Order: sequence, then C-alpha cells, then structure tokens
Amino acid sequence: MLLLCITTADANDSAGYIATGGVEYIKNNNISMHSEDLYISKDKIRVHYQFKNLSNKDITETILFPLSAAPSQIDSDFADIYGLVDTFKVWSNNQQVTPQVHVRTFMYPLVKKNNWQNRDNRPKVDTTAIFKACAISDKEMMTPWVKREQAYDVNQKLKNCHDTRLDKFISDDDDYHDIYWESQIIYSWQQTFKANSMTQITHTYQPLVGGGVYLDESQYPEFCVDNALQRSIKKNGWRSYSALSYILTTGANWAKPITNFKLTVERDPDELVSFCWKGKGDVKKVSPTTFEIKETNFVPTHDFDVAFISR
Repeated sequence: MLLLCITTADANDSAGYIATGGVEYIKNNNISMHSEDLYISKDKIRVHYQFKNLSNKDITETILFPLSAAPSQIDSDFADIYGLVDTFKVWSNNQQVTPQVHVRTFMYPLVKKNNWQNRDNRPKVDTTAIFKACAISDKEMMTPWVKREQAYDVNQKLKNCHDTRLDKFISDDDDYHDIYWESQIIYSWQQTFKANSMTQITHTYQPLVGGGVYLDESQYPEFCVDNALQRSIKKNGWRSYSALSYILTTGANWAKPITNFKLTVERDPDELVSFCWKGKGDVKKVSPTTFEIKETNFVPTHDFDVAFISR
C-alpha cells in the first residue's frame, strides 16, 4: 500500500493549518523513488514523482491520499479546508486519474469524573458504521469539509438515533449543539508500476494555509527566523503571516534514498519568507520571489514548515 499522508499540525495564532504530505512507501521493496520535484506556495502544492520498479514484474498497488480529520465544530478561524477538496487532482503518466472517495467519522468516548462527563485525553474511535446505521450518508459525513454549517443537521440525526453504541459518545444532557465529531476524507486509486520502468505520478492541490496577525518571537525557531530577518521585522513592522506545513519524512520510506530531489518555494513580491532546512543542499535564491534546494541520494529526516510574512 502506498500513502499520500496528511497529519494535523498545530498553529500558534488565530488560524489552524494542516500539514500536507507526500507519497509514503509501506510494503514493497521493489519500488524506489527516483525523483521528487516539489513546488510550494500559498496557492498551490505541486509534486512530480518518478518511481522505478526495480523488478522484472509489473506491480499494482493501492495509493491513498488521506486528509486529516476535520472537526464538526471549531472555536476559532481555521484553514480553508474546502479549497483542498475542490482542487485535489492526480495524474499517472500524464493521464488524469479519477480517485475514489471514502469518508470516515470519529468521536471521542465520554469519561465520567467527579460526576462530570468529558472527552478529555481519550483516543478517538472510528464511528463510521454507527453513522451509517443512523442513516447518515457519506455526503452528510463530509459536511465538516464542504458545508460546516450543516453539521448541526447531522447532530440532530445522531441525537434522534436509537443506536445504543452512541451512549459511549453522547450524554443525555447533550443537545445537538454539543455533539462533537470529526470527518476524514480518503482518496484512493489503483496504480500499476511497469516492470523495470519509470512511472510518473503528479498531484496538485490548494494547500491548507493558516497563520495570524502577529508572528510571535516564540515562533521564530519553528520557522528558523534568522537575525537579519528579525531585525527587518523589528525595524519595518513585518508581523502578520501565513504558514503551511509539509511532511517530507514519508520520502524516507522507499526502497532507496530519493535519487534526485528538488524543492521550490515561491513567495509573493510583498512578502518575506522563512523556513528551516536541515539537508546538505544549499538554499539558493533563483529569482526575486523564488528559492530552490537540490539534493541527491536524499533521505529526509525532518518535515517542512514555512512562514510567509507580510507588513
């Protein structure tokens, strides 16, 4: 199985952002990542891969692109999660692929403590089967991703459902405003890697960008804000920022190191950009707004967080 992984990343300000990831190898030692060309901006993530089947037989695997679980209700601003769902596209050897869409839901068990029930510090449970037993469709389960305001309609169905398994997650005192659940969308498709051949896979999507009105000094290490940039921020009043996170470490799980790796980061003309890089390659400014890193035989050991800082 191959995974295009996404996990949740925390934000320190008014808006959350979610880390997006790349292809993660799971089982097959006969497939290597020959090259990865990764482009990152606030508006688009584009990744071109070349995979090499090292064997003399065709190999067919299932590729998954799981999104993080989106909450049915939130207390603050959050990244534009709708954009990712609408813009995710994938091509195999220059032919566009239409992936299947799967939806799962999760809830947190109630814990009774000192005569109060709460859901703190409890692992979430997959409740997809319960939702379906309560006649909640896949489309309705996707509402946190596409129409968050309609999640209350789903909550009302849960409140009226007589499935006793819900007793672990919903108390008698909860009304439909209090019910909390999460929705995960997973894209999947079948991919054949021809024997002794290269296979090209490209995927693009609008990244999940968060940020806030004030880049706090406590966040400087997260984005490797150097002394020169700190002085510019202090002198010229650069403070509001956008941020996104990309999971690079999944690229370390293939049969061999990535033979050729290139990362391109592009900012807007009226922004500064700051990020950490722990590889051997140098960060080069190849245009007034574009930065580039190249690596050979690359084994990523860290993920990538970038801040776009504006006035």
